[in-house]
Amino acid sequence: MTRIFTRLALATLATTCSTAALAQADTQTELQAGTDNDEILVTAQKREQRIADVPVTVTAVTGARMASIGVNSLSEVAAYIPGLQIQEQSANNPGFVIRGITSDNGSSQQGARVTLYYNGIDISRSRGAYQDLYDLERIEVVKGPQATLFGTAAAVGAISLVSAKPEPGVSGAINGTYGNFNRTQVSGFLNAGNDVLAGRIAFAYKYRDGYVRNIAGDANVPNQNQGGVDQDDLNGQDQRGIRGSLRYRPSDSITADLVLTYDGQRNPGTAFKSRAHAPTGGQTGDYGYAELSGSPYSAAVLGARKLGLDRNVYDANLTITADLSPGITFTTVNGYRRFDALEVFDADGGPAAYLEFAEDAKGDQWSHESRFAFEGPKYRASVGWNAFFENGFQRVPFATEEGTYLACSVATAYQPIRTALNRAGIPTETGCVAANGTIPATRATSILTGGRATAIPYAAEFTNYGRNNTYSVFADATYIPVPALELTAGARILIEDRQSGYSSVQPNSVILAALGIRSSLLGTANTNGNKFVAEKSFTAILPRFNALLKLNDDVNLYGTISKGRRSPVVQLTAQSTPFGVGPNLQNVPEENVWNYEGGIKGRVGPFTGAASVFYQVYDGFQVSVTQPNGSALTQSAGSAKNIGVELEGNLKLADYLSVFGAFAYIDGGIADKPIGSFAGNKFRLQPSTSASAGAMLRVPVGSASLYATPSVTYRSKVFFELPNNDAISQGGYTLVNLRAGVAFAQGRYSVGGFARNVTNKRYLIDAGNTGGGFGIPTYIAGEPRFYGVELGAKF
Repeated sequence: MTRIFTRLALATLATTCSTAALAQADTQTELQAGTDNDEILVTAQKREQRIADVPVTVTAVTGARMASIGVNSLSEVAAYIPGLQIQEQSANNPGFVIRGITSDNGSSQQGARVTLYYNGIDISRSRGAYQDLYDLERIEVVKGPQATLFGTAAAVGAISLVSAKPEPGVSGAINGTYGNFNRTQVSGFLNAGNDVLAGRIAFAYKYRDGYVRNIAGDANVPNQNQGGVDQDDLNGQDQRGIRGSLRYRPSDSITADLVLTYDGQRNPGTAFKSRAHAPTGGQTGDYGYAELSGSPYSAAVLGARKLGLDRNVYDANLTITADLSPGITFTTVNGYRRFDALEVFDADGGPAAYLEFAEDAKGDQWSHESRFAFEGPKYRASVGWNAFFENGFQRVPFATEEGTYLACSVATAYQPIRTALNRAGIPTETGCVAANGTIPATRATSILTGGRATAIPYAAEFTNYGRNNTYSVFADATYIPVPALELTAGARILIEDRQSGYSSVQPNSVILAALGIRSSLLGTANTNGNKFVAEKSFTAILPRFNALLKLNDDVNLYGTISKGRRSPVVQLTAQSTPFGVGPNLQNVPEENVWNYEGGIKGRVGPFTGAASVFYQVYDGFQVSVTQPNGSALTQSAGSAKNIGVELEGNLKLADYLSVFGAFAYIDGGIADKPIGSFAGNKFRLQPSTSASAGAMLRVPVGSASLYATPSVTYRSKVFFELPNNDAISQGGYTLVNLRAGVAFAQGRYSVGGFARNVTNKRYLIDAGNTGGGFGIPTYIAGEPRFYGVELGAKF
């Protein structure tokens, strides 16, 4: 009876969708075969297990499978994993979304919602989280709150990156691609060692010209507004990474892994393109050329002449595992991570020197975790402790020209000034840049000063600081009353010390002062560089309960109840008082979520798959809102709910062919009667429906073999901001990708080609942004068709 039920359940799943082989990818041999679907081992519960034996929803993707499909970035991988969305508008500002919940705030005062782990260490701080993907053993995506497994930031799930470890013997590989937009990528590794000591070094370099033409400073464009720096084309790539790994095994019972990583970007600017402010020539579409150049004072005020990102990340990780006795293991994981990033961007999206910003973010993190694991025939248990320390700041300098700013601003306080300019024939607000791309606003300073000045540069900045120390103890215990049933309970007890700081330099406007108004242009209180500090401590208990029922050796049912939590925010800014300027402290309460989930996973014949259903209830749901001065503040939107279904699987049709697919449906949003203006809003960046499908074909031809991996991804409409606004959204769209070629000499060499977004579909990856806080939202176009050739060799 059990066998009949199992086959019916999985047959139903197979007819519902052709779900993702990504969950069941095999070892490096899959890069040659392309059709294997044996399960890999994952460590989602801090011990090696088959995915089918883990009583939570988890998807795993091996580095080999990523190479087979032709994806090599976080956003590309996410398209094939149900319930996961990753937005990469910039390596400095990635958005991680699990089941509709977004973690992308760059403020040092904020906590993350989605944990990003790298070799067992939390790297979730937004500006230091982005990690290039090369020479990876696998990526694990664990969905649902996982506090006992992945720490306090795993409020809705965790993304775990595991690099390839050194192994005995000598081996190596090198891969290269070249394509349109001068896309050049080279990556590889070299491994050498024996059973006691082995080392591995891996690297990747990725370059691509920007796919949005930027005419700013281009001498070939006549009648241009800004004749300053010749800017690079936008949305390009220039990044490099290197990783050194050392594995030491003095005995069978002790393993020590040391991993040192550098990740860096020198990317050109992001194409924040305005629909209101046209470039020279008047082209205002989301997908045409842009004219973004920053401020004439960018080098002095913003820190660099050109738009773009200069980012460096340094990471060190030491993991030691010791088998103390049969059934008892001790593991300690220790890490240090430091990042510094300067990104200069043109927030108004047009040719005027209006909203020119930079973000200077720095931080470091120390992490230590130790745990004991016990295993017996009737029980398993783990107990441990964790300490996490982070310290950082986010400084946001701002540059503009006073008359231009006053003419372009939509702030109500400046209406009398705009009226005066209108009487003098100077268009204002969105009309401050004419339809043909000329800028009448450049004459505003002369009008407002009676001809005494033609341009008055203005510079300001604000900085937020964060120092967060977290201490916790955790325990999990699993009881196995009969071989077919496992019952797990666990909890993490934590103490958080959160310290926030804030300072600003917001000088008064020269033009406003001449009119008797003593105010900064942004209307932000000026601390004159003095730093305000506030500190609070918090405690919490985060439990989880799981059950696993083995229907047979290959198929399991599971259920889970778990609590997640996003840390309270000690949100500190400044405010004007009758006695001067003082701190403005807002304590945003913690966000709590209860997650209820169940599913089935396993294998029947050639089909391997999983299906899960979840329901989540949020209290104190935190939202981030862009302010009129360009900063983002967090506030509570009350309660929210989320319900969804996730399916994935692989069907091996023949030795040379397998098909895969994934599907997710999520109905989540803020309750109808919450706080503020968010009632009934859908979660931002989350499509209600997303899906992917593909095939992996490999046909032997003599001593060689032909391979092809066509795939397609789909996601429905998304809103980019809260509150939801159709003008700040992207409708549903489908992307088609293809990778194909020939491998020979037993797979040691390969020659092929690739194409991504084969149909050249136009779509947006983001909208709103900093400009939206000033009443002029900007739009970032997604990637066009990319294509090229690839070569590979290994020994």
